[in-house]
Parts: sequence; structure tokens; C-alpha cells
Amino acid sequence: MTKSKTSKTEVKDFDYDVIIIGTGPGGEGAAMKLAKLQKKVAVIERYHQVGGGCTHWGTIPSKALRQSVSRLIEYNSNPLFSQNKQAKQLTFQDILSHASAVIQKQVSLRSGFYDRNRVDNIQGDASFVDANTIKIAYPDGTTENKTAKQVVIATGSRPYQPENVDFTHPRVYDSDSILSLNHAPQHVIIYGAGVIGSEYASIFRGLSVKVDLINTRDRLLSFLDTEMSDSLSYHLWNNGVVIRHGEEFERVEATDDAVVVHLKSGKKMRADCLLYANGRTGNTADLNLAAAGLKADGRGQLKVNEHYQTDVENIFAVGDVIGYPSLASAAFDQGRIAASSMVDKTCKKKLIVDIPTGIYTIPEISSVGRTELELTEAKIPYEVGRAQFKHLARAQISNNLVGSLKILFHRETKEILGIHCFGENAAEIIHIGQAIMQQKNGGNTIEYFVETTFNYPTMAEAFRVAALNGLNRLF
Repeated sequence: MTKSKTSKTEVKDFDYDVIIIGTGPGGEGAAMKLAKLQKKVAVIERYHQVGGGCTHWGTIPSKALRQSVSRLIEYNSNPLFSQNKQAKQLTFQDILSHASAVIQKQVSLRSGFYDRNRVDNIQGDASFVDANTIKIAYPDGTTENKTAKQVVIATGSRPYQPENVDFTHPRVYDSDSILSLNHAPQHVIIYGAGVIGSEYASIFRGLSVKVDLINTRDRLLSFLDTEMSDSLSYHLWNNGVVIRHGEEFERVEATDDAVVVHLKSGKKMRADCLLYANGRTGNTADLNLAAAGLKADGRGQLKVNEHYQTDVENIFAVGDVIGYPSLASAAFDQGRIAASSMVDKTCKKKLIVDIPTGIYTIPEISSVGRTELELTEAKIPYEVGRAQFKHLARAQISNNLVGSLKILFHRETKEILGIHCFGENAAEIIHIGQAIMQQKNGGNTIEYFVETTFNYPTMAEAFRVAALNGLNRLF
């Protein structure tokens, strides 16, 4: 009698080592890292092109629109171009063509990444059958199941749409559908004064459109340093944006020729169209999470640990679908870190603590580190160094005089604790300070900016000016 051999552990064959749902920054970061680690990877994307919401509806198009409007403002305000010339006017549709061109370049670039790294790119709607099996509904109506040892959920987020607002009406938009705006409004109401609402307020006002910005809170972008928030409020107000703080809508009345927003305070506002930009929801509703043993919270977001692992051991999640910080830059890094953790459970990689924030209003705002309020509440003895852009030669040359740079540093150790910038190219300028803040073993001090020679004239010189200003305050 021959004794049969049985394995204590059943080894299951999978179609892939990892399936990634979504091709935004988080999905791409995970896919590229896993491919470099010699894993067999597939990405599933419901849209007909890769890139996710970041490329097609969010970060890239809005920043491309902002760039065009910013250059238009610069052209019209520069005496060199405006002498004896009529101010140039553009419509929202005019600048959309530039955004479309940028999107296609990004799609081509990112598609090449997947091709070169031999990552299978599957178009279709994904949903869980179980923790290792994904059902793919193809555009032609057919379905197929694919299996993987591990899964990454990188489905991003979408604009929140309250049920009592009719988003099918041609005069009511969210931050995705606004890109399909096919008329030239003279007056826009923007409900929600977060990052997206503030950015679009700048864009529309730069096109000479009347803008009413409804803020549900008591000040703009309250997570920012108060001076930066106040600077944005003043600049929007000075450019003609009407801001209403502490307001909430009761109902939206949309007709053939206008939109009327009825506020709970009793006020009424009327405009050509409404852009609703108040909150976002994780894209998890169609994933059939329950089949995999997962459940999203009320905002459609998933809970993860420090390795971006969900409550189900083999399923990870990155990007907007897990909430804070909801930044494209952070999502890409989260994807890479999650990929490393999936392969090596002892991986210690983490996101940096001081993640830079870039807000692409006109002018830009960027910050890294702590605010004055946070330092005051923590009773940390700090000092402030400031540089006004209007005093910099490069700003005078380029006629970008609005803005400032502020450095917060410890009075005793001179360690840099936070940097906040308002003005043209703020999101670029901030990285110089960020690089110094990341230095270890005493390398992070404000004195670096005084002891280092900067190119002249440059906007980076603001760091030297602010550092001298701050050190002169010490006694």
C-alpha cells in the first residue's frame, strides 16, 4: 500500500502577484515599484485612459487652467504689453483647449510607464468576488474573473453630491463636470471654499467672471497659517470676489436661464451657474467590498495601518480612498511604500512628517511644517522672519509683486519649524526650505540661508531676506 503525500499548506496559483484597482498617482506608484521588484502586476482602470481623477478631472486640468489664466492676467497687467493695446479676453472654453493638450501628453507618458514595465493594463469596472478574486466588467458587456495574491485599492475619490441638488441640470456643476462647461457665464456661484473652490474662484475671476464664493466655515482654508489665509481672502476680495463666510445652502433652484441658491440664513444668491465644490467621497461604492470582508466609512474611505494594509491582510489601499492628506504627491509615495511593505513585511518606510501643501490659487500658496497657532498652543518659543516679494529684484523684473515668504524658527536652537509662502511660484519656492528642514544632526537651522550664496536676482533670495529679518529679531 502506497501512502499518499499531502501538503500541509495548499499552494494556490494566481493570475497575478498583485492586482491594482485604479491608475491615479497611488496606483501608479504601487505598480511601478512592484514591477521593479519583479512582481507580475495588473492594473484595472474603469476609464478608457490611465491617469485617474488626478490627470483627467482634478490636479492636471485645474492647474493647466490656472496657468493659462495666470499668464493672461500677467499679460494684461504688464505695462510693456498693455500700452496702447486693448486688454485681451479669453473664455473658459478658450483655455480648456490648453488643459486638454496637457492631459493627452500626461496620458501618453503614463501609458508608456505601464508598457515599459510590462504591467498589464485592463480597462473595465472592478469589483470583489472574494479577497483574492476580482470581477472585471468590460466595456463590451462581458465579464471575467482575475485572481491575485494581493490587491491594492487606489480608486481615488469623486465630488460629493448631496441628494437635494440636481447635478443633471445644465447649470449645476461639480468639480469634475465643470470641465464640460459649454457656455460663457458672466456670473458664477461657487459653494465650498476649500482648496478646489478657492482655486476655481481665482480662475473664473481671472477671466473677468463675477464670482460669489460661499464658505461654510468662518475663514478660508483654516488649516493654513492665519496670515496666509488672510492674504488669500484679501487678494480675492481686492480682485472683486464676494466671499460669504459661515453660510450653508438650504436649497438650490435651477431654471433655464439661472441658478438661485437659497441660504439657511435667509439670503438668496442668483448667477448663471453653480459650481458645487464642498467635499469629496471615496470611490468604493461599486467595489462590492463586503465580499472581500471590508467596509468603508460614511465618506467611502477605508481604514489602513502604517503599512497601508486594510483589515484584510492581503488587501492594501492608498491615495484619496484612505483620506488625509488627499494629495497627488503623497498618494504616489503611499503607493511606493505600500508596494515595499507588500513584498517585505519588515519594511520601515513611511511618509515624511512634514508634507508640503501646494494650493494653486492666483497667486499660489504653499506651506510646510507648523503654523504660528500650532507653535503658540504648544508653547514653543519661536521667532518669525519675513520677506516681501515686492522688495525682491526678480519679482520687480517679472512684475509679480504680490506675496511674501515667512519662516518660523526656534528662538534658541534656530531650527526651522515651518515655512509659509504666498505668491507666484510659491509651490516651487517652498521646496528649498523643505530640503533644509529635512537635514539631520543640526543641519536644519535658519542660519543656512544667511551663510549660503543665492543666485541674484532670484525668487529664492526670499529665504536669505527672511532669514536675516528673523535673526535680527533675536536678542
